[in-house]
Amino acid sequence: MTPKVARFLAEQQPATPCLVLDVDRVERNFAALRAALPLAQIYYAVKANPAPPVLERLVRLGSRFDAASMEEITACLDAGARPESISYGNTIKKVSAIRRAHAAGVDMFAFDCTEELDKLARHAPGSRVYCRILVENAGADWPLSRKFGTTLEGARALMLRAGELGLDPYGLSFHVGSQQTSTASHAAAIGRVAMLFTDLREAGMNLRMVNLGGGFPVPYRDAVPDIDDFARAIMHAMTAHFGNALPDMLVEPGRFIVADAGVVSAEVVLVSRRDPAAPVRWVYLDIGRFGGLAETEGEAIRYRITTPHDGGASGPVAIAGPTCDGADILYERSNYRLPLALACGDRVEVLATGAYVTTYASQRFNGFFPLAEHYI
Repeated sequence: MTPKVARFLAEQQPATPCLVLDVDRVERNFAALRAALPLAQIYYAVKANPAPPVLERLVRLGSRFDAASMEEITACLDAGARPESISYGNTIKKVSAIRRAHAAGVDMFAFDCTEELDKLARHAPGSRVYCRILVENAGADWPLSRKFGTTLEGARALMLRAGELGLDPYGLSFHVGSQQTSTASHAAAIGRVAMLFTDLREAGMNLRMVNLGGGFPVPYRDAVPDIDDFARAIMHAMTAHFGNALPDMLVEPGRFIVADAGVVSAEVVLVSRRDPAAPVRWVYLDIGRFGGLAETEGEAIRYRITTPHDGGASGPVAIAGPTCDGADILYERSNYRLPLALACGDRVEVLATGAYVTTYASQRFNGFFPLAEHYI
């Protein structure tokens, strides 16, 4: 929690549940990534947090943007981004969205199959396109490997076809999974992509770009490698495979830029022992999986939670949300412990929740409003 967020919570006591996000921390995170990877162009993954104050600050800093929908593209344009600074990075796009994006001046699109490539050729003629490669996501707390990407063999055929269709086969991309905690994953993926890149260049294709995706982690309950560790692994792999003839390098950070800038303030609704003989208490908060903490599915992202009673005696807990849905359980197996003094009405803070929270919140499931947002 930054001092500015702590001061806001202490002085304003905003109604819960709410997100409070320090936009200055967003700027510091962006600067840290730019310093670590000065040769890479930063395309902020808008889906992590598309709030106008975040986008407007990043526009002023010279960021580019990775958009997943026409709505995100519009949000970037409204924040002052130039259309040529936006990549339409979703490989699954409606025809109407492709048309609107192309008409708005967006000229870079992702794809991973013949059908999507044909749509781009017809509705975004002449655009720069890049093919997403399927790579291993080992080490990622939130894997992305099942839904997206194609094989190296498939990508080769697709890139050759892109040129035949009049598109500009700009480059190749991959994603090693969100909250990736292993620096080796980027290095291995770069090695796979470099083989195909070299093969296509030798076939006469004017390939110019490698999109390294995002996945850079933030510390939740556990320590993670520093951004400089990832940068060293990436640059070592890039120079090992490409030498001095480095292609354009793109990165698409989302979580790393905004996660630790935000804190969710919540209220304890109930603390109970469902089995009087069991040591585990159930702690119910006024925010749960349907209120924005969707990444707790499978207990994948394990947020750190602070309370007014930290430092006192503690005991094991299961933590759940407020809805009448049996799936609204945040943590039951991840060995969470909270103070024994914790009681109904206490406020708690869920740390590093600036990414993938606000836009995951349901629209009044069980009647609960989405959490409020405060950008300071």
